[in-house]
Amino acid sequence: MTTTGWNSTRPWRGIMVATALPFRDDLTVDHDTYAEHVAWLVANGCDGVVPNGSLGEYQTLTDAERAQVVRTAVEAAGDGARVMPGVAAYGSRESRRWAEQAAEAGCGSVLLLPPNAYRADEAAVRAHYAEVAGAGIPIVAYNNPIDTKVDLTPGLLARLHADGSIVAVKEFSGDVRRAYEIAELAPGLDLLIGADDVLLELALAGAVGWIAGYPNAFPASCAELYHAAVAGDLDTALPLYKSLHSLLRWDSQTEFVQSIKLSMDIAGRRGGPTRPPRLPLSGATEAGVRTATEKAVADGHR
Repeated sequence: MTTTGWNSTRPWRGIMVATALPFRDDLTVDHDTYAEHVAWLVANGCDGVVPNGSLGEYQTLTDAERAQVVRTAVEAAGDGARVMPGVAAYGSRESRRWAEQAAEAGCGSVLLLPPNAYRADEAAVRAHYAEVAGAGIPIVAYNNPIDTKVDLTPGLLARLHADGSIVAVKEFSGDVRRAYEIAELAPGLDLLIGADDVLLELALAGAVGWIAGYPNAFPASCAELYHAAVAGDLDTALPLYKSLHSLLRWDSQTEFVQSIKLSMDIAGRRGGPTRPPRLPLSGATEAGVRTATEKAVADGHR
C-alpha cells in the first residue's frame, strides 16, 4: 500500500508546510519567532517544513539570512529530515550550492524550480536538474509554469525521473488531469499537491504529499482535511474542503504571501509584514482575505 504520510525514507511525503517567514517591524528576520512557528506546526499535525520557498520570500533574503533560516528550521523541527529547503536560484551552480548547504545541515530533501531566468528548453532543464542532483540530496521538482514560464510537462517529468534527477514533483499548474498522465509515464515519481485549492482533486488522483500554504494559519484543520482526502474519506473531507475553500484559493493568487500572513495575524499567529517589493494588502483584496479567514475562525478551524 502506498504511504501518504511522512517517513524517513521518503521525507518529502505527508504535509510539508511552505513556511511564511516572520519579519520584525524593521524587516529583519525574527529567527526566534520562526523557530517557534516551525515547532508549533509539527506539534499540530504537520510533518515538516519547506523554508526558503516563494512563501518564505527567499528572493528578498541575503545569503546569510537564507542559510540561517535553514539551520533554524532544522533545529526547530527536531529532525533535519523533516526540512525541505527551496534551492531555487538564477544559476544552476548556485542552486547546487544551496542544495549542498541543505545536505550539510541534515535536510531530507530540497525543492527546485526549473531555470527561471529565461524560458529554458528541455535540454537546459534536464541539465539544470542533473547539476543540482550532483549534490546528492533528493530533489522535488516544482512545476509552476504560471510564474516561471517553464512548464514541466508530464513527459518532461518522466524524463527527469528516468535521468535520476528527481524523486517527486510539486504540481502547481492547476491542471488536475496531469496527475493521471504523470502516473502513467512515471509510476515511480511521487506526486505532491502544490496548490491548496486543488487539494481534494489531487489527493483523490493519487498524491502522496502536500506542499502547503494555509497550514501556516490553520494546521490542525488542514491536517484533518489532508488525511481524510488521501484516505478517500469523502464524508469527512468534502465538508471540510467546502468550508475552507474560500480561504485555500488565496494560495493561488498573486498576493498569496500577504494573504497567508494576514490570515496568520487574524488567526492569532505572527504573520507580520512582507519585504518590498511586496506591499500590504488593501481594498477589496484585503477585505476578501479577511472575510474568508474570519469565516474559518468562526467555523472553528484551527
